[in-house]
Amino acid sequence: MKTTTINHLFAAQIGKLKVIAASAILLTASASAANAQTTMSSHDEQYGHTLNLGVGIAYYGYLNQDVPIFFANYEFDVARSFTLAPFIGISSYRSDNYYGGRYYYHETIVPMGVKGTYYFDRILGAGPAWDFYLAASLGFVYDHVSWDDGYTGDRNVYHGASPLYLDGHIGAEYHINRKVGLFLDLSTGVSTFGLAIHHMHSN
Repeated sequence: MKTTTINHLFAAQIGKLKVIAASAILLTASASAANAQTTMSSHDEQYGHTLNLGVGIAYYGYLNQDVPIFFANYEFDVARSFTLAPFIGISSYRSDNYYGGRYYYHETIVPMGVKGTYYFDRILGAGPAWDFYLAASLGFVYDHVSWDDGYTGDRNVYHGASPLYLDGHIGAEYHINRKVGLFLDLSTGVSTFGLAIHHMHSN
């Protein structure tokens, strides 16, 4: 049984890595296309003061399945083409099995931390309508489990999320205008699609 579970987890991770590799190729091709369509300069672009709100799926290995997640971060410029963004996410899961005959447990998982992002627009020659990046996230996970009312059995049958949150990302954003963009962020842990709101500060 343990060998089967490990094989499933390994296969799932390999599948996600293939998706990311394919996405990297597509993003590079999109960057070339964007560059071919415009000669406008993006050398003065700033990426900070941006609120990113996304929904998507999170993969937690001990669950061996994806669960819905809401994610938010706020980017600050730190260096040229590099930002740091405090982030928070929330996802919820209900166990698939009955315990004690008719009870479920409910798990709420809240990752929090900081995401570092490097933008490759200048290197790729991307036009101002597109951003392409690689990123890494580091933080911790708050994990809360509650049981259905009336359950008096063993409350330690679940396997909680790891308290350490570590994730790598590849992503792209399309700017609808100077204030709003749509982004796709892919990783082996949390993948989201959402809205980027730029220049969230007063002059």
